[in-house]
Amino acid sequence: MHQVYLGLGSNLQDPRGQLRHAVQALRGQAGWRVRGIASLYISPPCGGEPQPDYFNSAVWVETGATARAVLEAGQAWEQRAGRKREEAKNAPRPLDVDLFFFDDQIIREPGLEVPHPRLAKRAFVLLPLTELAPDLRHPLLGATVAELAARVDARNVKRVAGPDWATGSEE
Repeated sequence: MHQVYLGLGSNLQDPRGQLRHAVQALRGQAGWRVRGIASLYISPPCGGEPQPDYFNSAVWVETGATARAVLEAGQAWEQRAGRKREEAKNAPRPLDVDLFFFDDQIIREPGLEVPHPRLAKRAFVLLPLTELAPDLRHPLLGATVAELAARVDARNVKRVAGPDWATGSEE
């Protein structure tokens, strides 16, 4: 079974609800097992047009699926949520599913780059990942997720709910 870390984000159409639906989709995926869900965070968008803040979290999954199949499943959930891939980079979106880590593999294929190329610079990615896997080592950078998180400015990223957000029983 592969150890997979995914990021979930949303800033449109009931973001918390969108993220809950994504977790339900993960739990319903045949052969996938959700091992952990991080807290829910809110942060301003990274560039692009003026838009609402993003809600973000991370999920740890075990699966026998390939990295490409994981990516395609995430893109299918995004599409069902109403995301249009042809939109501008950093555009607002109802759902964003990112593949952060796939075991300790380094994958560089058309349309698939693992580890995620920008994760080491983004506090809204690293804070939830640190909850799930602080000692997970980035295979290209050699640093752990916790070490990477300590290097980024996280002042604009706020924890708004514990891991129970995914079930609707938030703190």
